[in-house]
Amino acid sequence: MRKSEVLAAEAASCLNRAMAALRDIWEEIGIPEEQRLERTDVVKKHIKSLLDMMVAEEESLKERLLKSIALCRKELDTLCRELQLGPFETEEESTILQMEKNLRTRVEVLQKQKRDRKQELKALQEQDRDLCDILCTTLFSIDTGSVPSLEDLDRYRRHVASLNTLKEQRREEFVSNKRQIILLMEELDHTPDTSFERDVVCEDEEAFCLSKDNIVALQNLLQQLEARRALNEAVCTELRARIVALWERLQIPEEERESSAVHLAGSRVKTRRALQLEVDRLEELKLQNMKSVIHAIRAELADYWDKCFYSQEQREGFSPFYDEDYTETLLELHDAEVGKMKIYYETHKDLFEAVQKWEENWKLFLELERKATDPGRFNNRGGNLLKEEKQRAKLQKTLSRLQEELEKKVQTWEQEFKGAFLVKGQQFMEYVSEQWQLYRLEKEKEKQERHLKKSRQMETEMLYGSTPRTPIKRRMLSPHTPAKVSKLHGTSIASATPNSTVRSAFGGTISHSPTSRLPPSGKKFGRARTPSRAAAKPPRPRLRERNKENMAQLDGTTLSGGCTPTAPAQRNHSRELSKASNFESTTHVLNSTTNNAA
Repeated sequence: MRKSEVLAAEAASCLNRAMAALRDIWEEIGIPEEQRLERTDVVKKHIKSLLDMMVAEEESLKERLLKSIALCRKELDTLCRELQLGPFETEEESTILQMEKNLRTRVEVLQKQKRDRKQELKALQEQDRDLCDILCTTLFSIDTGSVPSLEDLDRYRRHVASLNTLKEQRREEFVSNKRQIILLMEELDHTPDTSFERDVVCEDEEAFCLSKDNIVALQNLLQQLEARRALNEAVCTELRARIVALWERLQIPEEERESSAVHLAGSRVKTRRALQLEVDRLEELKLQNMKSVIHAIRAELADYWDKCFYSQEQREGFSPFYDEDYTETLLELHDAEVGKMKIYYETHKDLFEAVQKWEENWKLFLELERKATDPGRFNNRGGNLLKEEKQRAKLQKTLSRLQEELEKKVQTWEQEFKGAFLVKGQQFMEYVSEQWQLYRLEKEKEKQERHLKKSRQMETEMLYGSTPRTPIKRRMLSPHTPAKVSKLHGTSIASATPNSTVRSAFGGTISHSPTSRLPPSGKKFGRARTPSRAAAKPPRPRLRERNKENMAQLDGTTLSGGCTPTAPAQRNHSRELSKASNFESTTHVLNSTTNNAA
């Protein structure tokens, strides 16, 4: 049985016991039956009234629960619509009391969610309003009359977060730009003259409106100030360069330069004014020393011409360079030409430096070649010959590599600028070929000069006899041969031995008569024998005629390169012919003395 039924049975039992006890009391008292019935009816009515009241109260409770359920259902429906949630499902088997409790609890939860969303929306709106006031943007679009959904609140939160980030970025940019603007204004001696500039510089940072237009205006103001500073710096740099150039042209002493305004750092307005005053002073001084200034500019122009490898014809194209009328117009023409040459050199500086490097290596190569022909180089000390050979081999490779690189660079330059790259009036490869050709011609000329010198030395030795370079020891005389006779026979044999015929460097053939060494005195020929006299006596007429023919041939001979002997060479030939004639006369006298002694 259920507990409620047991309790009801116990209540009925209690009622029966109470009625029995009442009847016993009434009987003991002796209350009559009629009164007993009346009293029993009163008890019944009282119990019934009490039970009816209790039933009514429970019926009222049931009605209240049903009404609460209905209200909760209605409110739940409203809250679900407002919060954009699905309908609440109740359990069909639950009692009225449980249903009412569940519905009431759900209503309370949804009401709390509604209040939380409203409060969050209100806080987000306050933040959005503050940020929009600072950033000068529009408020986030959201329906404030309804409860925001979770998605709406999430979008609103992200929007406010982005505004906060934007605010921090703009605040940081504003602070940084403000600091730079203040420094630039101080450097430029600029005072804020507009309301915006005063707001930027003078007002509190928190009070500045960080709108997009203000940030753009702030950037524009910073750019304008930076442009003015850059202009000042460029002007000051140009003024400093102008001052230095004028110093060089006017040859200002170092003591005066040290105290000049050119050493002032920065580009402030007062610095610019000081530099401008110095330039004006030097310009006035330049006009007073026009001639020396123009000569200095011409030296600078000539230096640029050298750097750009200008030919003489190209240099003569600038006719004011040779004008002697030193006027301000002439100075301006020279200044313009120097500026043009400077721009031209700076534009193609890499190519000119490469050509200069080739030129330096070429001169070093020629210097090594000159050393190679120096006879004194064989006095080797410390392995110089080996070092020179290694350096020469390295230079040849370097020249070849530089020439190939320059050829490619010149081709690229000519394709880019649609013109010929000239070095001293010639195309680069023609200039290089000409240098090599001049080198070969010089080598050939040196070779011909060596041949000519050698042929003249041989000719001199044929005419006058060669001079021994090392002493010749006296031969040991035989014990059976007298010394005088041996010497005489040696002299005779030497006189009778003819020299060989030599071909000269001029292409002709020179024949020389047999010659003999002069004896110490004519007395020794007195003991010579008759056979030796015939061998030592050459035919005189033929010797003179042959020498004359050879001298005439030597005088009329030309060099293989097409050059005629010079006047000094002809005078040398004449002296040699005179010496040869004197030598022949002496020989004739000695031979006559020998014949008489025999």
